[in-house]
Amino acid sequence: MSRIYEFTVEAPPGDIITYDPARLADAMRIDDPSRLAIEARGSQALVTVYPTDPLADVQLPSPEALAMDDRGRIWIGVHHNGRRVWIQLYDPVSGSAQRLLVFGTTGAGKSTLGQIILAAMKRSGIATFYGDLKGGQSAPEARENVDWPVYSQEGVMAQLHTTWSIMREREARYAKMGRSKFLMGRPDPLLYQIIDEPNRLLEKGAPYREQATFYIKDIGRTGRSLGIGIGLFAQAGHLEELGGSDTMRAMLKEGEVLLLRWTSSMMQQLVADGLLPAGQKLAPIPKKAGATRLISQFESEADDDRPGTQGSGYHLSGPYPGARMRAFNVGSKTPTDGLDPEMLALYGDGPHTVLEKASWPVAGRAYLDKLDGQAAYNAAFPPPETDDEGGGGRSCRSSAPAGPGTGDARRMTIPERVQAALEAADGDMDSHDLLEAVNADGGRPVKLGSIRNALSNLR
Repeated sequence: MSRIYEFTVEAPPGDIITYDPARLADAMRIDDPSRLAIEARGSQALVTVYPTDPLADVQLPSPEALAMDDRGRIWIGVHHNGRRVWIQLYDPVSGSAQRLLVFGTTGAGKSTLGQIILAAMKRSGIATFYGDLKGGQSAPEARENVDWPVYSQEGVMAQLHTTWSIMREREARYAKMGRSKFLMGRPDPLLYQIIDEPNRLLEKGAPYREQATFYIKDIGRTGRSLGIGIGLFAQAGHLEELGGSDTMRAMLKEGEVLLLRWTSSMMQQLVADGLLPAGQKLAPIPKKAGATRLISQFESEADDDRPGTQGSGYHLSGPYPGARMRAFNVGSKTPTDGLDPEMLALYGDGPHTVLEKASWPVAGRAYLDKLDGQAAYNAAFPPPETDDEGGGGRSCRSSAPAGPGTGDARRMTIPERVQAALEAADGDMDSHDLLEAVNADGGRPVKLGSIRNALSNLR
């Protein structure tokens, strides 16, 4: 068969089309499910049968094609029908940076897709803080091609606090300028905080989980209009591994979401949260493409030389969430000794964009010296002169404006900060509202238990 066949299926009005991809392929006597593409939406479905896998090999025309277009989009791959897969990093109409989530299990091609995005950011003039919690193994070629690379949880925490402080500095500076929207390059560059393997930072029991969750949530919510975006390249089976579903829900519904291979629990939660239409079931992505067959015990053993499906998945936030897509096939075909020259070519030889000088004072030594590990953490969170809780812990240094009420939040006790937040509130607040308000006042991030203890003392 050398033709492409396309079928339109309609159910009675009010009914929702559901299907099992494997059973449908078997019913149509298609031995290779990768030849079958199904897109369903409500009572309609589009079924396409290809002569061969249309996504067997997706090549990048040239590294220059990765640069952001005039709509703030980067081109990362193609859908099964040849349509381009665009993800938007900047909306020139609203002046907003975006939230970005890439999900994929082990071997799904998440790291390669991440390199494509990082290379596109460099070629688009975006200043990038990159935290690789796989110790630098996810994207080793990015080290000299991003503004600030780190490879430890302490380094990522320093980055998050620095990004948050820059956000607060831009907020105050733009307010003085009378500006309500971010204009890329006028005068500041678009800034992205990217975290690779964030599950190691955000999973239950991780030492910085609560603090990191606060920063990610606040940057994702407030940073957009200030030209600050955040992206997570995550290997997660459930949203609880990423700081909890409440933290991720807004990012999932309003950000750019790419799903490579997934677990059943992750898929159930994405559907339950309304990211996918009711009844829609994405065709699973196997580890290898091509037809499978039954092998008799009397046949000689043969190698399984079917091609892998790394980079295959779905752009859930795009216009075709049910259309299978694949990221560009980039990098050397076989492992290399040291850095991959083909991957380096994606980034190009030019210099990367750096943070604007106006924000260097609040970025501090952690950024200026490009520190990592405990040194970065100590620079971002220096030990306090006094500890208002009597425990000798660290305190967040911040050049952000003081919080509600009077006095500098960095010198106030937790009950004083809670009292200030209550006095500045427009209405009733529960303990969770207070936690959010107190953690946004420029002082040291605190935990929910501390808020509740402070409320008991105030009563």
